[in-house]
Amino acid sequence: MTRIPCVLMRGGTSRGPFFLSSDLPRDTGTRDAVLIAAMGSGHPLQIDGIGGGNPLTSKVAIVGPSQQPGTDVDYLFGQVNVEKALVDTAPNCGNMLAAVGPFAIEQGLVAASDPETRLTILNVNTGKRIEATVQTPGGIVSYEGDTAIAGVPGTAAPVRLAFLDAAGSKTGKLLPTGALRDEIQGITVTLFDMAVAAVLAAAESFGKTGSETPAELDADRAFMARLENLRLEAGQRMGLGDVANLVIPKPILLAPPTEGATITARYFMPHACHTAVAITGAVCIAAACCTEGTVANELAVLPAPDAQGRRLLIIDHPSGRTPVEIEQDAETGEIHRVSVIRTARRLFEGFVHIRDKVA
Repeated sequence: MTRIPCVLMRGGTSRGPFFLSSDLPRDTGTRDAVLIAAMGSGHPLQIDGIGGGNPLTSKVAIVGPSQQPGTDVDYLFGQVNVEKALVDTAPNCGNMLAAVGPFAIEQGLVAASDPETRLTILNVNTGKRIEATVQTPGGIVSYEGDTAIAGVPGTAAPVRLAFLDAAGSKTGKLLPTGALRDEIQGITVTLFDMAVAAVLAAAESFGKTGSETPAELDADRAFMARLENLRLEAGQRMGLGDVANLVIPKPILLAPPTEGATITARYFMPHACHTAVAITGAVCIAAACCTEGTVANELAVLPAPDAQGRRLLIIDHPSGRTPVEIEQDAETGEIHRVSVIRTARRLFEGFVHIRDKVA
């Protein structure tokens, strides 16, 4: 057996092993085989690995010193398929991203400051930068605090994530087709790429209210099949090619909000409805709400911007609400910065054991 050091961490509403890039094979195929073996993919319970049998707990982060000027660390995200031997590195994961800063500091990749440490992370998947602010009183990462996030029990120290140049994460364009609205299979959609490539549609277009539980949506197999067919065509139109084995574009159903919120969302991963909302998805939804003419903008109840052009949007989802701060140019509508608050926790550290024939 080959032993590979790793740290199991919760980032936001996701969980998975964090590896130093230097501890994994350089060859992409061998690396993915190691990750598949480590997680136990190919079985619905991932019984022979450390995955949790759910897309939210079958995620991997690979972190190392940055090769780009102006950034501190590189972060490669891998979504490891639960039942298939597949690793998808096309998207970013904003929840796992929340734990990258604490991991990098504790692994000695970034020197800590007092009382907080700010670092710039390059997401290798998308080539985009994120600024993370981690609580480090006395130069030590603190996980204890009073911040609560929907979908996670208890409270913890806040991790602030500011997405600096998130537009065109995979397609190179905020609007991959150049249109604010497209029609696919009789459904009006907005194909939008901000932090994650997504296809946005009104829930009512599918005969849904947008208030359904994830279990109810997942159980409607006819609806899920229709949503997947729409996603596959959206991928082609967005220039992503055949996306059957990719997790992007993400389908997102939208509806008017409840009182005090901006919009209601049901976010798909893509073959199951998220019990909350992915952070990259929240960034995408919030930006679309602030882009006049999109499906999201039509359904949203937007707050007025402050003197600096910032708005605090509140996204309703199955586990509660997620706030997202948008900084937008009042004249051009360009979105400069999108910020969210997450929490993270170090859960376990040690070695994952891989059969020698894999590694």
